[in-house]
Amino acid sequence: MPVKDGPEVGKSKTSLVIMAAGMGSRYGGIKQLEAVGASGETILEFGLYDAVRAGFSEVVFVIRKDIEADFRSLLLDRAKLPIPVKLVHQEIGHLPGAWNASAVTKTRTKPWGTAHAVWCAREVLDCPFAVINADDFYGRRTYSIMRDWLAACDEARSAWVMAGYRLSNTLSEQGPVSRGICDIGPDGLLRGIEEHKKLQGEPTGSGRVGSLQEDGSTVSFSPDTTVSMNFFGFTPTVLDEIDRQLREFLETQGAEPKAECYLPTVVNKALGEKHARMRVLDTPEAWFGVTYREDRPLVMERIRALIAQGAYPGSLWESA
Repeated sequence: MPVKDGPEVGKSKTSLVIMAAGMGSRYGGIKQLEAVGASGETILEFGLYDAVRAGFSEVVFVIRKDIEADFRSLLLDRAKLPIPVKLVHQEIGHLPGAWNASAVTKTRTKPWGTAHAVWCAREVLDCPFAVINADDFYGRRTYSIMRDWLAACDEARSAWVMAGYRLSNTLSEQGPVSRGICDIGPDGLLRGIEEHKKLQGEPTGSGRVGSLQEDGSTVSFSPDTTVSMNFFGFTPTVLDEIDRQLREFLETQGAEPKAECYLPTVVNKALGEKHARMRVLDTPEAWFGVTYREDRPLVMERIRALIAQGAYPGSLWESA
């Protein structure tokens, strides 16, 4: 398969961390392993293909141990990746310090969240890395933009990045969605991410996007508003920050059975406390994914269109 050409390839090691331990609770099943491509590929495989083309040096999958066999047989045995692959388990009982043996790990059934997923991978991360969701289609250019920044960054600095998507490029035709609305300063640095739920196009034909609030009112956003789709880039400095905040989370919310420590929450707090800076890298790509079961046929249709345009081969791994 094609790998990015140029003298920069191999100059700086970069990892791609893929969070694939989710329960698929939105509509049931392991949605990361559902076929959407012409030859049975998953959304995840298109991301892998794009990541290799962009020049990432390795891939780190964060998965649950109970899905490893399916993951290997349905994905890794088929995808002929020309870069190293590492598997890391995200388990409820894998926590820092005394929390490993605490009573809450014996009764809890829900994963600890995306920040915990990255924490679980900390021992295999020794270079700048990107983090993505396994069931999101981010677009080829987004991977290139992110990888190029990571390859050129100063690993010792707490200067992080986020791929910024146009809000209108991230909506679902099947219903409202939740998105992280970004507050960006004039210097292009992120000031914070605020989650808004029940976002969908307004029926007025204005092109604006409305977010239904709990009191019944609607907050209106421009379609050009920048949102986060959980495609982040970090230097290894973030690992100490995640460890610190995860411990704080466990102290204050560890006994709550449904509480989760989210990566955007860690980012928000780190920015607010001036522990780091995060630059927003605008991407022209359209995001899509399977939020609702009804999204899957639409995702398959969009991928067929991209194949017809020559963006991808009919079979991703046949010529690998």
